[in-house]
Amino acid sequence: MTELKFPAHRAHLGTWEGTYRHIDVLAQEEELIQSHVVCEFPEDGDVFYRQTIKLTHADGSVTNAGFDGVDRGDHLWFDTPTFIGKSWETADGVVLLNLERKDEPGAHFVEVIILGGDGKHRARTWHWFKHGQLYRRTLCDEVRTA
Repeated sequence: MTELKFPAHRAHLGTWEGTYRHIDVLAQEEELIQSHVVCEFPEDGDVFYRQTIKLTHADGSVTNAGFDGVDRGDHLWFDTPTFIGKSWETADGVVLLNLERKDEPGAHFVEVIILGGDGKHRARTWHWFKHGQLYRRTLCDEVRTA
């Protein structure tokens, strides 16, 4: 039997609802955003992973975004208008990303995604750096809704 590639990534298939909480280095909340995230694995074409996001900000404004990941052997590669970088996974099912921001020169973030044992909850943390210094964290708490 052939093992599927990127099983930890695939475990996130579906629709996720939750919050993104940006905090500064002193753990003071900068912004709380409502999120709707869809994770897909297209069966045709070069795209291995597709994510679409709808973010609703406290002022009611909405940001829509999406990005595709391409299989590069031991990692997925992303190149979007706002960032470039890769994701990979550990043997224990943790997904890691290292992404350089194109829209913020000198900035990058490292993301850790952990799926709860029930497969219905996940936690994501982003650690933002600019010119080598930590300046923000993002805490994402999400529940699978579909």
